[in-house]
Amino acid sequence: MRLFFLLGISALLPVSVKAQKTDSYSKKIDSIIAASVPLKFNGVVLISQNGKAKYLKANGYKDFVKKVALKTDDQFEIMSNSKQITAVLVLQAAEQGKLALQTPIKKYLPAITQPWADTVTIHNLLNHTHGIIDLEKPLAFKAGSQFKYGNLSYTLLGEILQNTTGKSFTELANSLFKKLKMEKTFVYNSKNNQALVPGYRSENNRFEKAEESFLNDKLAPAAGVVSTVEDLAKWDQALFKGKLLSPEFQKLILTPSTFSQHNVFGKESMGFGYNIRFIKEAGLDYYAVTGLGDGFTCLNTYFPSTDTSLIILENQMPKNSEHWSFQEAAIKNVVLKSIISK
Repeated sequence: MRLFFLLGISALLPVSVKAQKTDSYSKKIDSIIAASVPLKFNGVVLISQNGKAKYLKANGYKDFVKKVALKTDDQFEIMSNSKQITAVLVLQAAEQGKLALQTPIKKYLPAITQPWADTVTIHNLLNHTHGIIDLEKPLAFKAGSQFKYGNLSYTLLGEILQNTTGKSFTELANSLFKKLKMEKTFVYNSKNNQALVPGYRSENNRFEKAEESFLNDKLAPAAGVVSTVEDLAKWDQALFKGKLLSPEFQKLILTPSTFSQHNVFGKESMGFGYNIRFIKEAGLDYYAVTGLGDGFTCLNTYFPSTDTSLIILENQMPKNSEHWSFQEAAIKNVVLKSIISK
């Protein structure tokens, strides 16, 4: 953790005006992704501003045995970043009057027999304040009283979408991707697994392929989207420019409704909503979503003040939890410093 702390601080240290003119964030990021201590970076980095790529590089391998290099348009599992897409689909269904966010889920999932189905709302599922630990057990806490992150609530949201719209999450999501011209983005399908980057578990810069994905069709609304950095930049432009939702529901998705802490953004709890983190760091407000698992590490941050997206997709997940999102945090700090220094 000491190395993580030092690197995070060093990225935020002030530099001279002369250095700012001659040393862009590109050189700093190049240095981070070229380093091998404490671990190698293996993925793709994109910085997009006003819808145009300002930095786009791939580093490392798609296949470590055959030494096949990664390309900038390779497709990665984006893990929990998928939940943000599910949240938008749920809000779109609410716009259409097919469901109501403050209605208990018993109405939409009548097969659930637990009493809590009459108290947990769709809102609680969206912001992880539901308290559900098992469909056959009592709640861990009263709905709305605490935050506990997990996949279960978003698998339930997938079922609710099916029951209220008559279409599966896969159908709804893939249709949305098509509208947004996210041509290399799709929902994982165990029966038709398109060619995508395999995930790896790493330790001491040795990479072990994750042979069996934990993804399945039911888990897709929680972690099953496959995408590229450039397609996710298109997603940011659509989401944060209000192209996906009406003003009423846009305000809702951009309003925090609970609190959560994540090491990439510091030790303090910050705002959390419908799978969007609301970060205030070094005097700057921005949005973020993270993903980790199945041999993948993902980060998507959007800085509205400069219309900048930083998107990082890695096909590695360190076995040492102290190294989770290590380079993601360091690169984010470089971009953050670059923005606030202007």
